Amino acid sequence: MSEVEYSLTLKAAWYYYMESYTQQEISSLMGISRAKVIRLLDDARQNGIIRFNFREDDNARMSTERNLVKTFGLDDAMVVPTPVDQSALLDSIARAAAMYITYHLKPGGYLNIGYGDTMGLTLSHLANSGRKDFSVVSLTGGVSFYLPKVPLGSLNMKLYLTPTPLILSSVELKEALMREPTIQGISRMTELADMTVMSMGALTENATIMRNGIINANDLALLRMEGCVGDILNHFIDSKGEVIPTSIDSRSVSTSLESLCAMKNVVGVAGGAEKVAVLRAALAHDYLNVLITDEKTALGLLGN
Repeated sequence: MSEVEYSLTLKAAWYYYMESYTQQEISSLMGISRAKVIRLLDDARQNGIIRFNFREDDNARMSTERNLVKTFGLDDAMVVPTPVDQSALLDSIARAAAMYITYHLKPGGYLNIGYGDTMGLTLSHLANSGRKDFSVVSLTGGVSFYLPKVPLGSLNMKLYLTPTPLILSSVELKEALMREPTIQGISRMTELADMTVMSMGALTENATIMRNGIINANDLALLRMEGCVGDILNHFIDSKGEVIPTSIDSRSVSTSLESLCAMKNVVGVAGGAEKVAVLRAALAHDYLNVLITDEKTALGLLGN
């Protein structure tokens, strides 16, 4: 590169990266074509005149994301910093999920969503995001799980909810309700949605299924004896992601995991040390296409 060419390249790079001029403004300022400006900026990168350095912690997270994608055969991964205050972890991951959905769900798109604390927070952040051009479809019964913690009058999205409890009193009642046209219509919508987002439940004493009374301490002990590591959409799974049959499962109004495997763009959202086992099981069974989690959980999945 000649001295003249170097000088032009340096000047164009300075204006663009340091002064925040547009390519068109640089073109006018330097009296050269916009195409020439683009070539000079490319030369600046190729010849090391301008270099990009990520902060060390950001670089580490990007590396972790790439390792998750490679190790588990994912389409994408998003890793957020693990907050010092563990009580903020759920909200941090939910915000990341809402951001991912906002950027990746097409205008007019339909979003399947599971139930649980993480998904409730995600819905609330989506409701406050300002987007109006998408609809939400529930993957389970339990209407109250899908009502964001914002005034209903301020909702920008359309909600299509399964009008049943999450768990019914008998298998017969569940089978009867599943034949209702309204419920069948919601189920058909989930099959055609553009993206699916859900969380996974850990098998711990403070898990959502325990706090909501879905299982009790005896159920918890029995599930652990049977090799259960957690639940997905109220279906209990073992370390390989296989469903463990239970009476609760047979009475739950919930999308089957077989149907889940056939859905497009399935995004798993979960974090915390207690979620590593169920996340690993979900990844082992290829239930997920995308994972959104925090850094410590990601490192736990990778065995670090």
